[in-house]
Amino acid sequence: MNTRKQQLDAFNRLLDIMDELREKCPWDKKQTLESLRHLTIEETYELGDAILDNDLQEIKKELGDVLLHIVFYAKIGSEKQAFDIADVANSISDKLIHRHPHIYGDVEVKNEEEVKQNWEKLKLKEGKTSVLEGVPKSLPALVKASRIQEKVAGVGFDWEEPQQVWKKVQEEIAELNEEIKANNQENIEKEFGDVLFSMINYARFIKVNPENALEKTNKKFINRFQYLEAAAKKEGKELSDMTLGEMDVHWENSKEFFR
Repeated sequence: MNTRKQQLDAFNRLLDIMDELREKCPWDKKQTLESLRHLTIEETYELGDAILDNDLQEIKKELGDVLLHIVFYAKIGSEKQAFDIADVANSISDKLIHRHPHIYGDVEVKNEEEVKQNWEKLKLKEGKTSVLEGVPKSLPALVKASRIQEKVAGVGFDWEEPQQVWKKVQEEIAELNEEIKANNQENIEKEFGDVLFSMINYARFIKVNPENALEKTNKKFINRFQYLEAAAKKEGKELSDMTLGEMDVHWENSKEFFR
C-alpha cells in the first residue's frame, strides 16, 4: 500500500490535472454543476454494481470516477469563489469530529445503536426541525423507505423485536388480500405499498440491506434468463416458440451456475 505522502502526492496530481483540463479541454471547460449531476448519479450506480459484484479492481476504477467528480465540483466551486476542495475536506472533517463525541469528546456509548441515536440528536441540535430532513427527495423509493426507517429508529421510534415486525408484515399482506378480493385498485396499490414498507423494515431487523438483496436477485435472474436464451439458441429455437415446460428445463439447469 502507498504511504501517506504517496497518497497526498497522487491527490495533488489529480488536482493539477483537473486545473489543466478545466483550462484547456473544450468539454471540461463547458461543464457546470448541473451538467455533471446526472453523470455523477450514473457513476455512483456503477460503483454500486462493482461493490455487489465484489470486483475490487472495478471498485478501484469506479471510485476514481466518483473522486474525479468530487474534484470537478470543487474546482467549479472555486471558480465561483464559493468553496474549494480544502473547504470540502475541512467541512466533512469538522462534521465528523462534531458527530463523534464518543471519540473526540467525553460522551460514552455502548454500541452501534447508541452511536446512531447520538448522530440524529446532534443533527436536531444543529437546527434541523425533523430527523427526516436529511432524506433526499429524489432517492429511489426502496432506498428512501430504508433510510426513513433507519432515521426514525435512531430517535427511538421502532419495534422492539423482529417477531413484532414480521407479524406486521403478515397483517399488511392480509389487508392486501382483502383489497384484492374487493377488486379496489386504488386500495390495492396502497396496501401493496404498505407490504413493501413493512418488508423493508423487517429486512433491517434481520440485518439485510433490501436494496442490495433485491439487486442481487435482479442480477441472478438476468444471468439465469440469459442462460435460458443461450440454451434455446443452441437448439436453434426462439423462446417464443418454446413451451413453458421446455423453458423450465433450462431454467432449472441455470440454477447450477447462478445461485
